Amino acid sequence: MNTMLAGRLRLDTRTFAVEEVPIPVPGPGEVLVEVRAAGVCLSDIHLIDGSLSPFHPVDAVKASGVITPGHEVAGVVHTVGPDVKGGWTPGRRVVLQAGQACGDCADCLRHMACRQPLTRGVDYDGGWAQYALAREDTLLPIPDGLPFDQAAIIPDAVSTPYAAIVDTGAVRPAQTVGIWGAGGLGAHGIRLARLVGAAPVIAVDPLPSARRRALLFGADYALDPMAGDFAEAVRTATAGRGIDVAFDFAGVGAARSQATTVLGPNGVLVLAGLTPEPVTVADSIDFCFNVQQIRGHYGSEPEHVEQLVGLAATGRIDLGPSISAHIPLAEAADAVAQLEKKTGDPVRLVLIP
Repeated sequence: MNTMLAGRLRLDTRTFAVEEVPIPVPGPGEVLVEVRAAGVCLSDIHLIDGSLSPFHPVDAVKASGVITPGHEVAGVVHTVGPDVKGGWTPGRRVVLQAGQACGDCADCLRHMACRQPLTRGVDYDGGWAQYALAREDTLLPIPDGLPFDQAAIIPDAVSTPYAAIVDTGAVRPAQTVGIWGAGGLGAHGIRLARLVGAAPVIAVDPLPSARRRALLFGADYALDPMAGDFAEAVRTATAGRGIDVAFDFAGVGAARSQATTVLGPNGVLVLAGLTPEPVTVADSIDFCFNVQQIRGHYGSEPEHVEQLVGLAATGRIDLGPSISAHIPLAEAADAVAQLEKKTGDPVRLVLIP
């Protein structure tokens, strides 16, 4: 068999379809991975609807104008290319990092060490396919006890909020954490904030179903941002001091503005969800008087994925409840529609080739 099924997006027309294409052949330093699970992320939807475009597309994408989405990928090593030195033998279970260094600058040693990383499924072909190419330095072994679907979502749905919480937000035990948006990123943010000892953890989401899920995922409070007594509810939950570290995982301007109004002294707002909307601070004098901060955040680094694989493998975090549904790769367009319309309010949909 020389062909495979793959989701293909034409970047000029933004038309997406699952097609039969040639199976790629690994070049020097590359490994061909047989995909066992691939997550469907909101950024994949943004790529398909045109609100997101490749940042630094590789030459093959520039020439063809077509790309295979998918940056959350797990599978087994199928074929090893020339000059691969990492001991990646066929059959080895692996998860793929969500991107790789561009290699164009002296400091480009790892995915996020460079200011211009390449994103899998955005700048080069991703994992919505039966097989995917991966540079050997972007592979991470996974233990037999970690299911492929759970491993696949770690490199973004879990590692992005993890990096936001432990690094950008630098959350410490007993700090009050507010999480705006209890979807694909925020639901994991709730669990991870609890894991590092934040207390209380306050989830904020306008959807009743998302608030119910937030409580199941470990939030101490789940608040409706549209409620008239919202600010008072935050004051009550935090014993009057306000939120120490707030996270926008929704990528909504109104959420960011609201978060700044309930920060406590020295409070920090971390912008983890992506949106072109501006950040508005209603009272900048009060913001400065309380020495508050706003910090940008993007993605994660390879060590975050490695740490999370260890945490999942040892049972410190159970990602099973995060898998909302398994969908055949051939029905990838249906998965896109489900996530776009929030049908069933999923945390993560996973494609199975």
